[in-house]
Amino acid sequence: MHPIEHLRYVARARGADASALVREAAVALGSLRADPAGLVVACRRIVERHPDAGPLWWLCARLLTADDPNSLAWELADEIEDDRTPRAVAAALPDEATVLTIGWPDVAGAALMRRGDVTVLCADSRHEASSFMQRLERYDVECEPIPAESLARAASIADVVLVEAVAAAPSRVLAPVGSHVIAAVARSVDVPVWLVAGIGRRLPIEYVDAIAERVVRESAVWDLDVDDLPVGLATHVAGAEGLSDDVDSALRPDVPCAPELLRASPF
Repeated sequence: MHPIEHLRYVARARGADASALVREAAVALGSLRADPAGLVVACRRIVERHPDAGPLWWLCARLLTADDPNSLAWELADEIEDDRTPRAVAAALPDEATVLTIGWPDVAGAALMRRGDVTVLCADSRHEASSFMQRLERYDVECEPIPAESLARAASIADVVLVEAVAAAPSRVLAPVGSHVIAAVARSVDVPVWLVAGIGRRLPIEYVDAIAERVVRESAVWDLDVDDLPVGLATHVAGAEGLSDDVDSALRPDVPCAPELLRASPF
């Protein structure tokens, strides 16, 4: 596939997890070998098409601040593929833990599939929980659906609540819609809330604010796919380096800010 067609495919893709989008975009951008101006336009269009995909902002920022973006693109594709966060979360979970999740958490889900001794309580968000449960069942992970009216009961019997970051900075976290509810309920009954921040989710605050602004601008108030999750509701952050209770330090961005990514591209 020609690199331009590959980029169009990435731009049009819907329903793919963020890590898969990063791999496809990295391969396409690495093959494109665009001049600096062309790379800026390509990166802007990618994040404009997928404004709520934090890892795509991470990829584009890394490329726009690199000396050799074409070579780096292939390395970043491997880096997102080899994200150690699922292994770190799986290792940190207590034996035979009961875990409360919401929707279809890609990174946290991969961690749960590595563990055969957990019970997953699946709260729904955007009708994704049923597909997530089917995936868990294929890995012989015990799971059950949790209706909205039973969230308080589910949180009270959970050992851990896993909330996956869409994009995060020390002062602001965006997570799948419904995450605020389950995190607040969990903290009301003193259950720990682990914010799962895989590779590409820890971003400069300028990017997190831009993602929030674009998502709100493009959606009706009741159709938003992300929550503004109060940082104080997270008791721990789980990332590639492991589990940390120093939330502020663990959410520091792992990518520089490329201001040109914040400007609109010409069409």
